[in-house]
Amino acid sequence: MKNKILLSVIISAFITQATAQSPVVAPPQKKAVMLIGGTIHTGTGEVIENGAVTFSDGRITFVGKASDTKPVEQVYEVINTDGKHIYPGLIFPNTSLGLVEIRSGVDVTVDNRETGDLNPNVRAIAAYNTDSHVMPVIRSNGILLAQIVPQGTLLPGTSSVVQLDAWNWEDAGYAVDNGIQLGWPRKSAAGGRGGGAMFMQAAPSGTDAYNRNVELLEKIFTDAVAYSAIEKPADVNLRLEAMKGLFDGSKILFVSAPEAKGIISAVTFAKRYGVRRIVLVGANETAWAVKDFLKENDIPVILANPLSLPAYDYSDIKMPFKLPSMFMKEGILTGLTYSSQAYGNLPFAAGQTVAYGLTREEALQTITLNNARILGIDDRTGTIEKGKDANIVVSTGDILDMKTNNIEYAFITGRSIDLDNKHKQLYRRFQEKYRETE
Repeated sequence: MKNKILLSVIISAFITQATAQSPVVAPPQKKAVMLIGGTIHTGTGEVIENGAVTFSDGRITFVGKASDTKPVEQVYEVINTDGKHIYPGLIFPNTSLGLVEIRSGVDVTVDNRETGDLNPNVRAIAAYNTDSHVMPVIRSNGILLAQIVPQGTLLPGTSSVVQLDAWNWEDAGYAVDNGIQLGWPRKSAAGGRGGGAMFMQAAPSGTDAYNRNVELLEKIFTDAVAYSAIEKPADVNLRLEAMKGLFDGSKILFVSAPEAKGIISAVTFAKRYGVRRIVLVGANETAWAVKDFLKENDIPVILANPLSLPAYDYSDIKMPFKLPSMFMKEGILTGLTYSSQAYGNLPFAAGQTVAYGLTREEALQTITLNNARILGIDDRTGTIEKGKDANIVVSTGDILDMKTNNIEYAFITGRSIDLDNKHKQLYRRFQEKYRETE
């Protein structure tokens, strides 16, 4: 009897799992596609009414007015987008997407942190779960690429950019291991709310701890610089090997620092060791206090969630909405992230900035072109331009507006992505239930 009950439970679990599977991964593009008649938001600021986009073998081959091309059925799979909007696929930076399925309560769903403080060789992508139920949900809001980052203290590991429709992490890699995360230690006691930022460092424990942590960073960076000068080391050091790209520009140092003085210290520290490319992540109004320093040193910023409370009790309540416009008007390259697990809200966070200084096309750039430039992938994506990857979404309404955002088509490198997801499945399921009771 017990065996029968156990078998029943196992079968039930399998059935439940089967009904909640992620959509099948899209196959490679076989036939050229033409999107015709829609309004194209290229991501460069240009808007093309009654436009056309064609792509073949995963690359964009034409962008322009529909009148400048012909929809030849034998050549193209023609998709009528009249009255719809065509956008570049959205890019989500600085996230634990695919590393954390449930934030708390279930340990096996969290794989975003390694033990120890100095782990630059830990690869976030190796823990990336392509079968996460979150991926199909956020694709339905237009997010097609993401930078997945490890969490921890000091040097928690290496980040990668992934595309969100893949069989495994190897297939998902879009820009693999191209970033090192640095969580600069805090010197003073924590203050304020943090503005929704996803900071990497642990809680502060005073000046002595700060000095010890800085010494640890100085030692590993000194060793890494020396190691990078050796063409073929006799003994391979995985930690130092992972850091080599920081000194030749092939990797980006993503700095998280919650204090204004810490931002200056971290950037100055990195430049002293010859780090070529530096980005400030989780930035909020604390970063605004050192905007002149950031501008002078050409440091891009990824702003924390605009849909959050301001950092301090005395702050302007609208400050998180205003910051993107404020930074961009200073000439600082500015991208946006969303630090809550409601990942699909990224486009709406960008849309919120429109009422506070940005145009709609500028707001779109904060989650397309600007994020692509910050992540070092703008030669391939971030805009709808000839020669770039066909990472494209089509919405029946404004992608930045939660009332009208309705993604009808999505393409990753030209592959037509299944937009079904768990939320839609549940909607259909209970729609049937309540239809039967009518």
